Amino acid sequence: MTHSLLVSVFCPDKKGLVAAITGCLFDLGANLGDTTFAVLGGGAEFSSVVDAPDDLTADALRSHLEQLPEIENGEITVAPFTLDTRHGPSGETTHNITIEGGDQPGLVARLSEAFIQYDANIVHLSAEATSDSGYTLRLAVNIPAGNADNCLATVANTAEGLQLRCSSEAV
Repeated sequence: MTHSLLVSVFCPDKKGLVAAITGCLFDLGANLGDTTFAVLGGGAEFSSVVDAPDDLTADALRSHLEQLPEIENGEITVAPFTLDTRHGPSGETTHNITIEGGDQPGLVARLSEAFIQYDANIVHLSAEATSDSGYTLRLAVNIPAGNADNCLATVANTAEGLQLRCSSEAV
């Protein structure tokens, strides 16, 4: 039998970090479910819902991760994951959207608000400040079929109003 754990690691970014974490999880018999990794400034964040063998406790898993030199000076959290490990239909990506341009306060808030009226769900979001004072926002979203055209038009119009470029594609 297995049980689900949420593993979260935040530490300075370094090469080999993902390999070290996932290798440790594999060696302990844990299987990755939904997983994300991102470089955030000079740091890195890894999060995963894992199926762990029943004899692997959250404390034992955290202890093994703490011994990895790649995570030195990192913050490690391992906790029971009590939600369903499978996402429902609104967690399936129907469209990918990329928005690019100059960075400005409130940009993500204004753009993400555009999805609410169309019953759309943001499945994954990544935002990156670029070296030229620009900003790139990538969204994986679930838009109900009957709302897709109007939702995408609203997002594009909102982006244009903020003097940003917007592109989208159905998945």
